[in-house]
Amino acid sequence: MKKILLVEDNLEMRENTAEILELANYEILTAENGRVGVQMARTHVPDMILCDIMMPEMDGYGVLYMLTKDPLTASIPFIFLTAKADRSDIRKGMTLGADDYLTKPFEEMELLETIESRFKRSEIIRKEYERGLSGLNAFLDEARGQEALRQLSQERKVRTYQGRENIFYEGEYPNELYYLIAGKVKTWRMNEDGKELITGLYKPGEFIGYHALLAETIHGESASTLEDTELALIPKADFTQLVHRNRDVALRFIKMLANNVHEQEEKLLSLAYRSVRSRVAEALLLLQRRYREQSDETFTISITRDDLAGLVGTATESLIRTLSEFKKDKMIEVKGRKITILDERGLARIMDVY
Repeated sequence: MKKILLVEDNLEMRENTAEILELANYEILTAENGRVGVQMARTHVPDMILCDIMMPEMDGYGVLYMLTKDPLTASIPFIFLTAKADRSDIRKGMTLGADDYLTKPFEEMELLETIESRFKRSEIIRKEYERGLSGLNAFLDEARGQEALRQLSQERKVRTYQGRENIFYEGEYPNELYYLIAGKVKTWRMNEDGKELITGLYKPGEFIGYHALLAETIHGESASTLEDTELALIPKADFTQLVHRNRDVALRFIKMLANNVHEQEEKLLSLAYRSVRSRVAEALLLLQRRYREQSDETFTISITRDDLAGLVGTATESLIRTLSEFKKDKMIEVKGRKITILDERGLARIMDVY
């Protein structure tokens, strides 16, 4: 069942629209203002967002801006619902990245047809590159468009790593780009006290190590596996020529770099202003968003306490104490390394308190 987030401050409009969508067999989440809408989008990651423009606390333009800056929510189809229909309003919304625009009052079929149309378009984009090694080959083969480049990338080594095995170290010069076929990978840096601070989490279908290749410098962080992992290795020369000769590929990696900078800014702000309790809740929800399968009713992750502490940016002892509090409050279940989230909303409420 597709999940739609409806952000609308007018109670009657919110209830009526939600009822129409529920009858059409969609799962509906509702938010009464923009600030709540942004938080719910980040927590629940819906399949589509319908959003009013004129709202208290944060208007629809602000909601769209915040969500497109977040890699987790940037690709969610976004439709404005508004009583305003001036060309300048439409232009502003589309410039920010909106997918469509519906003027209130709208007909029931107009709403449903617009939603269905956007879902179909989104599915086409998602299926453009299937995950796995064949997905990598499709990405490279379709993107480069030149026979010489095709020959450069024909043979790609696949390397298998065991859990907690190093892939590359901070300070090393890169020789290849890594494409994650299966497993989980973390990137990390060592602080002055010799503690790991996790800077990134990766799942199948994502690239690792492109920062240093694009900057033509040493790796600024280390990478290692969280579990048994398969990586495809793309030679440095192959990647460099692909980026230099294909504008679309270059733009894709530039966007990934921008998203990474945004994530690091958010992490620094979190370390500066959030309590340990809030940051642990945030880390658990982040792990859920990154690795939870759509078919899973509950989320369980196997992670060492040291790795989780590195993600949170705190001492392992403080992390264990906070996990014990969450377990006591029945928000999580802990069995050895495995942590199961039982109360997602409870964690989200803690995360939202600075």
